[in-house]
Amino acid sequence: MRRAVWVEGCESLVLESGDLGSAPINTDMLCRMGGRWQRLLSTLQLRTGGLPLMPSLRSSAEPPALPVWAVASVSAVAPGGAGGWFEALAASAPVRAAEEVLLGAHAASGLPWWGSILLTTVALRGAVTLPLAAYQHYILAKVENLQPEIKNIARHLNHEVAVYASQLGWSKRITRLTYLKNMRRLVSELYVRDNCHPFKATLLVWIQFPMWIFISVALRNFSTGAVHTEAGFSVQEQLATGGILWFPDLTLLDSTWILPVSVGVTNLLIVEIFALQKIGMSRFQKYVTYFVRAVSILMIPIAATVPSSIVLYWLCSSFMGLSQNLLLRSPRFRRLCQIPLTKSDSDTPYKDLFAAFYAKFISRK
Repeated sequence: MRRAVWVEGCESLVLESGDLGSAPINTDMLCRMGGRWQRLLSTLQLRTGGLPLMPSLRSSAEPPALPVWAVASVSAVAPGGAGGWFEALAASAPVRAAEEVLLGAHAASGLPWWGSILLTTVALRGAVTLPLAAYQHYILAKVENLQPEIKNIARHLNHEVAVYASQLGWSKRITRLTYLKNMRRLVSELYVRDNCHPFKATLLVWIQFPMWIFISVALRNFSTGAVHTEAGFSVQEQLATGGILWFPDLTLLDSTWILPVSVGVTNLLIVEIFALQKIGMSRFQKYVTYFVRAVSILMIPIAATVPSSIVLYWLCSSFMGLSQNLLLRSPRFRRLCQIPLTKSDSDTPYKDLFAAFYAKFISRK
């Protein structure tokens, strides 16, 4: 048993270093890795009584239920396991905390694992990301309301700098640098006055993305059998019967690709809603939109190579993100969150969104 665990850890380490294939580890590969592997092989043979290792693996290996790179290494949670950055992340304190949250929600609710994942996602998105998303809209609304004042300041400052440049004989470079320096100072003073620095709007990203990573890795640990409950039961065994519909086993891949495609489509809907909301986007905003669209499409094949438990969490999280995006367009909800009114606000946001969607994707020739 000890020999099999060690080999699985070695295999995952080789693959995670850049080789995503599924070829078995051979002695030539180990020799190329240097003398460290030779010392590890010698130690392993001593522990197994000197029995030959590689021939027995080739003759008795069975195809894994998951890709080897997705399974990674059980040594990630074993003391003294020789792992890389992913192994360190899988055994980190935030991931352990995410595991405790998932286990606590499962124990408290008594739901099957698919329901526990859904419940945990809804609770975290509602209690953590929704308030942060409302705060983000609050900051962006105040910044938008400052734009007329900023444009007025820019016009007066440009005139004053031009007068000084003419009187003092400044070059174009000195004139431009003086204008930019003073403009940055004046705009910064406005942000301080109204307590709405745009960087505060990024707080949602700095909290939501790490939380998404930690829960995903925690579910990966569950699906690979690396975590046990306090009673000694393997969470992997519970996940194997905790699915529903066409994915009854949450430790396996979704061979139908329904979940991965749903994740990609939901993320694309979020991107398109954001794009339809913006009129006259800058070149940078267009590039960012194209990039996020590409990432949304790339998530489909990635989601097809991880356990269904992770993909189910991704789908629930994306659906909650889509719902929050639509909710934050409601004038009543914005007033409830005390988000300032802006020039771009609409009394009929959903009707306008449908009209824009119809004009862009359906009625276009």
